[in-house]
Amino acid sequence: MTGKHCVIAIDQGTTSSRAIAFGPHCEVICLAQQEFPQIYPASGWVEHDPEAIWSSTIEAARRAISGAEAGGYHVAAIGVTNQRETTLLWRRSDGRPVHNAIVWQDRRTAESCRRFVEQGLEPEFQSRTGLLLDPYFSCSKLAWLLDHVDRARSHADNGDLAFGTVDSFLLWRMTGGRVHATDATNASRTGFFNIHTGHWDDELLRTFGIPAATLPDVRDCAADFGVTDPGLFGRPIPITGLAGDQQAAAIGQCCFAPGAIKSTYGTGCFLLFNTGADAVRSDNRLLTTIAYRLDGCTAYALEGSIFVAGAAVQWLRDGLGVIGHAADTEGLASGLSGNQGVYLVPAFTGLGAPHWNPDARGALFGLTRATGPAELARAALESVCYQTHDLLAAMGHDRLAPGTLRVDGGMVGNDWMVQFLADILNLPVDRPKIMETSALGAAWLAGSRVGFYGSADEFSRLWQRNRRFEPRLPADERKVLLSAWADAVARVNLPPVGAGGAPDID
Repeated sequence: MTGKHCVIAIDQGTTSSRAIAFGPHCEVICLAQQEFPQIYPASGWVEHDPEAIWSSTIEAARRAISGAEAGGYHVAAIGVTNQRETTLLWRRSDGRPVHNAIVWQDRRTAESCRRFVEQGLEPEFQSRTGLLLDPYFSCSKLAWLLDHVDRARSHADNGDLAFGTVDSFLLWRMTGGRVHATDATNASRTGFFNIHTGHWDDELLRTFGIPAATLPDVRDCAADFGVTDPGLFGRPIPITGLAGDQQAAAIGQCCFAPGAIKSTYGTGCFLLFNTGADAVRSDNRLLTTIAYRLDGCTAYALEGSIFVAGAAVQWLRDGLGVIGHAADTEGLASGLSGNQGVYLVPAFTGLGAPHWNPDARGALFGLTRATGPAELARAALESVCYQTHDLLAAMGHDRLAPGTLRVDGGMVGNDWMVQFLADILNLPVDRPKIMETSALGAAWLAGSRVGFYGSADEFSRLWQRNRRFEPRLPADERKVLLSAWADAVARVNLPPVGAGGAPDID
């Protein structure tokens, strides 16, 4: 390409929508962000207004495009990355949603998932999808919408409704309703996509009662996804990259080789271990997922999902009001000589991997009259690191052992937290220079498709480390901390009344 070009990456997240313009050397040219509200209709329920998702996304994209063009850049393509599993259903006639989006954190379908488990369906479900029967995934959310929205099922059966995760909804809207598609990574998180055949699974669709007519076309992560409606940005722009946020982050961290591992710390925490062409099945309640699909070739990953990471800090700020800004936690935590025996288990929407207990709820342990904002801040930060340890312990039981962990996400700007992470994992932790890894991954996918960026190998050579954190905590201190954490988790990881024990790697 001649002249000054850039790629726009749209990063539609759980609490905000962002758009970033990346230049030819993956440098950030400009960034725009727009927050939108969370909706909590009932205990354990989390929703988003689809129109708020849409308006915040387009506002951020317009600002990023305007900023890039003001600097003399021409936008060559758009890539999209998104919060995964969040489920939408809309009318094909006019693109209007029939209900709020049901967010990945939502737990309303816990009972229906439990019934499927009791019927013995989970082993076959896992063998086809790599997932577990949990409300986290889109399948039970879509079934709920079809059963609870007036006439939704009959309209879906007639082909009048379209299902999609956030990427599909944005793609539909951006192309003026001309493209109903998704990519293999987002499809792999729905619960009715067979990750081995690379197609929607007819048997799973029958199990959940999902009409095939509602489903999007599944494409590679770097592919032609149409062009934007000219009225949105003043001219049509190709959309050529798509990936779920955690897979996009792994791409942005250049985790292309088997054995590469990254962990992202945003609203939740998600750890992906690249297993290459082998879809490794975990014996320890981890997920087998698609890392990416390029040129028709699929790479797989083992994933551990933590529902609450940065959301715990947000709770301290917005729920309790004990801190003014998320960044305050670093100074508060570092000012203490220890955690004073205070532990937070942030199971606000249940426990994710490796426990998968949607009925667990959060708890604070070890409170005294001396407990204050500093102890709470430290407990919140430590909880993220302990949960990461549990994921890596499960991977260890599956005979996977990383040498170094690459981290990204908003929380890893906190030096104290990343150092404690290295200490509690007893593992070197690398933080990249470019922290916007999900957006960067989407940008590379889109840019590589139009010839703006080179191969994966060339892209990997651009990756740079900002800092390496080496473990320095004595082994006996680490053991004491982890033992107390395990005790705290055991107190909340209880089965619901009338149910069997919750699974645990221990």
